[in-house]
Amino acid sequence: MARPGGLGKGMAALLNVADVTEEPKNYFICPIEQIRPNRNQPRKSFSHEKLEELAASIREQGIIQPLLVTKREDCFEIIAGERRWRAAQKAGLHEVPVVVREASDDSALELALIENIQRQDLNAIEEAQAYLSLVENLKISKEEVAKRVGKDRSTVSNSLRLLKLPEIIQHDIIEERLSMGHARALVALENQELLQRARQEILRRQLSVRAAEELIRRMKVNPDSSGKKRMQQPDLLTSSLEEQLQKRFQSRVAIKRTGMKSGRLEIHFSSAEELSRIIDILET
Repeated sequence: MARPGGLGKGMAALLNVADVTEEPKNYFICPIEQIRPNRNQPRKSFSHEKLEELAASIREQGIIQPLLVTKREDCFEIIAGERRWRAAQKAGLHEVPVVVREASDDSALELALIENIQRQDLNAIEEAQAYLSLVENLKISKEEVAKRVGKDRSTVSNSLRLLKLPEIIQHDIIEERLSMGHARALVALENQELLQRARQEILRRQLSVRAAEELIRRMKVNPDSSGKKRMQQPDLLTSSLEEQLQKRFQSRVAIKRTGMKSGRLEIHFSSAEELSRIIDILET
């Protein structure tokens, strides 16, 4: 049986829940085997390395923030805190603190999504899948989803568009081989063959988002030539190099080509102090 316990002022402050001390029955030290993950948990990917880091922290400090759970027939189901629950098992804990909240399947899904988004725990594909679950399970519009999670409608719509991408590209996003910027650019291509060609080129050449956008723009204008000669034109590489140099110098950089193999590099500055800073970087 799960046993009740008092939160105390310190725990209540951490939880930022004013009425917990008034209703201590909602707080338990719960046997870990009585807890189950949320069947509709929007987060699917858990980094092994980060779980090990959290487990090490839990061994030293314990679980600072209780799990949020709801009571089911034969167990407690996690609404928020599955990563802590998994790490606690790795740390060898037999009990964990939980706060119980009444919630239907739909409201549990909504709470789990909002909690993960607020913590920025979801990758882009998981977030899109969670929005889709809310639309389908709660039978609500994209506008209502956006309102409930505190996002713009365009953010939700753009996120859902990622689910139109091939599974292999979605996996690239999950594994962080492609960024959200790359994904947004790729969504503009509806032709599956062009999508695969664009993906391969972006990964092979490690194109920046700006260079990927330029590649895809060209592929849309002239699909036949985009896969070979046009993709090898120097301006794609130039755009990527300019972006890298601008990040390095924190200043506007331009690469001016005067021939196939020649050109000049321009680093712009607006004050003597900025020039001095750039020279210091060049000398390091």
